[in-house]
Amino acid sequence: MGALDPLVRNLGLSDYQTTWRAMRRFTDARAKTTADEIWLVEHPPVFTLGQAGKPEHLIAESDIPVLRIDRGGQITYHGPGQVVMYTLIDLRRRGLGVRQFVGLLEASVIALLDDLGVTAARREDAPGVYVGGAKIASLGLRIRGGSSYHGVALNVDLDLGPFKLINPCGFPDMPVTRLKDLGVTLPRQTIAAGLATAFTEMLGKNSSFRR
Repeated sequence: MGALDPLVRNLGLSDYQTTWRAMRRFTDARAKTTADEIWLVEHPPVFTLGQAGKPEHLIAESDIPVLRIDRGGQITYHGPGQVVMYTLIDLRRRGLGVRQFVGLLEASVIALLDDLGVTAARREDAPGVYVGGAKIASLGLRIRGGSSYHGVALNVDLDLGPFKLINPCGFPDMPVTRLKDLGVTLPRQTIAAGLATAFTEMLGKNSSFRR
């Protein structure tokens, strides 16, 4: 690992709101010399609705809480069995634009899945990563002061049932899949570590540091 690689923190199973507030505090307190970080986490069941998200994309009621948050995008589901990678990165310092960074996140997931024997792709009309047309990873970001937070969520072996209660990321009838159904049975911790490594490698290749 290089000296400029992000610090990786494994948070385990963590309440969504607690983690979200921590990301905001970290970003607001950043200085020019603050090291970038990657947070690997799973959340208890929760629907999150982006800042411009439409409530009508929640198509059925349940006892799963719904939180409106400050990332981009529409509604998605988080739950145990989904690896979430939050990317707290100073984009300005690394010379990265937002669109470039989104592509980098998608490419990191695609590279990881390729190593696992799964062929995946991105879509121009819908951010995220797809396998055979089914969404396997969702993506949402917030940029504040030139730095990013939120990140990407990869479906490993979570219950997919709650996705039937929403239009995933605002797309009616969008199919959703998970690595378990694609024959990947590695422990979630192994997959999370692999995702952080793939992202770190992509970030290193694409960054152009600025003072």
